[in-house]
Amino acid sequence: MANIKLFETKKIRSQWDEQEQKWYFAIVDVVAVLTESVDAQAYWRKLKERLKKEGNETVTNCHALKMQAMDGKMRLTDVADVQQMLRLIQSIPSPNAEPFKLWLAKVGNERLEEIENPELAQMRMREIYKAKGYSDEWIEKRVRGIAVRDELTNEWKKRGVKEAKEYAILTAEISKATFGLVPSDYKKLKGLTKPQENLRDHMNDLELIFTMLGEAATTEIARNKDAQGFPENEQAAVEGGTVAGNARKELEKKSGRQVVTSQNYKLFSEKKVRQLRKKK
Repeated sequence: MANIKLFETKKIRSQWDEQEQKWYFAIVDVVAVLTESVDAQAYWRKLKERLKKEGNETVTNCHALKMQAMDGKMRLTDVADVQQMLRLIQSIPSPNAEPFKLWLAKVGNERLEEIENPELAQMRMREIYKAKGYSDEWIEKRVRGIAVRDELTNEWKKRGVKEAKEYAILTAEISKATFGLVPSDYKKLKGLTKPQENLRDHMNDLELIFTMLGEAATTEIARNKDAQGFPENEQAAVEGGTVAGNARKELEKKSGRQVVTSQNYKLFSEKKVRQLRKKK
């Protein structure tokens, strides 16, 4: 399970290993936090070489996982678990070392708590969105949308769809049939240029609702037709997206307004700030 964790305002790419029940963190992201280097990758390469020459077992035992790079592509990235990371931190002089150690311990403990009580994960997610200024109504739809998405990807996994690339293709098919846009074009419409910006975090209520409808319909169709493998699930994705697309067109016809909008959350935030300033 790939994820992004925040240390203060810095992003740390991370991945939860279900089998080993532990987090793995992108070492270069941690190096960037601790050193504030302009080229954390170069810093890590030099440190890695030095530690290898010293016979450091932690570096020897580190492995790589595919994670999303700045250019949006999935690339092999050196990672370390909590224990390995704590040992590596000792080799990096930094005033952030102690706060980061505490952060690592907190992240690991929170995940274990969430496994025991899944409601905690949703509660923490709500708190993060609330802190960013999202409304309670929007947050509820976003959380529900995540549950619908998880149900769909679990179904794909059971039906022989390979993760990452094939998931992305099927998601694009649903989006195209629902909105007439694949996610990459949808992001461009909303002015989202950074790979790490999540399109769904910039959707309004109706966009979220139709996204959920397309994915829920795809799940139902795949189950009812017992779709197996990529081609059959691709057909189910097109059909599920078409259900949502037809509903969207009908609403637009009756309301006289387009569901798809170029508005994004950044514009909404700026507007909200201006409104608050006027009130003062």
